[in-house]
Amino acid sequence: MRGQNKDIRVVIGAGGYNNNPEWTQTEETELNLLRREQWSDRFQPNTITAVLAEHVWEHLDFEEGVKAAKVCFEFLKPGGYVRCAVPDGYFPDEEYQKGVRIGGPGPAASHKIVHTYKTLSAMFEEAGFEVNLLEYCDESGEFLYTDWDEKEGFIYRSKRFDHRNNENSLGFVSLIVDAVKPT
Repeated sequence: MRGQNKDIRVVIGAGGYNNNPEWTQTEETELNLLRREQWSDRFQPNTITAVLAEHVWEHLDFEEGVKAAKVCFEFLKPGGYVRCAVPDGYFPDEEYQKGVRIGGPGPAASHKIVHTYKTLSAMFEEAGFEVNLLEYCDESGEFLYTDWDEKEGFIYRSKRFDHRNNENSLGFVSLIVDAVKPT
């Protein structure tokens, strides 16, 4: 991909899913958020249009999250963005919180943080991004939503697309942000 002049869109930790088929699908072993050298082997700085990470950043502690955000910042072009979805620490559902807690069951066994909109925003802002909140719960547990275009990064675990949600109730939500590199 080095030297190409096309829109570069990258999914981090695709997990075998291909919800964004026209994007470059990657796994941790080939493009680790904390290994800048893997990024520089594939991309030049300021060339990536978008990075999508659905339920990846919770596997990094806060400091690792800032470091990963800085790596993305370096390789994103101005105006480029990271669409990031993580479990929401303010979602008021006890079973959900048990399932996403640090050291929780299944994939949550490797969770290092449960973000709220405050911590996720602070992490990306520390790396230089401007943060747009797309889906999140506030401190009172109220779910807040801003319409977003799935063509700019499809997130399955979201209000509109997760099969556990319907018009009357939310069974599973994510905290979703677009972290934008200023122009």
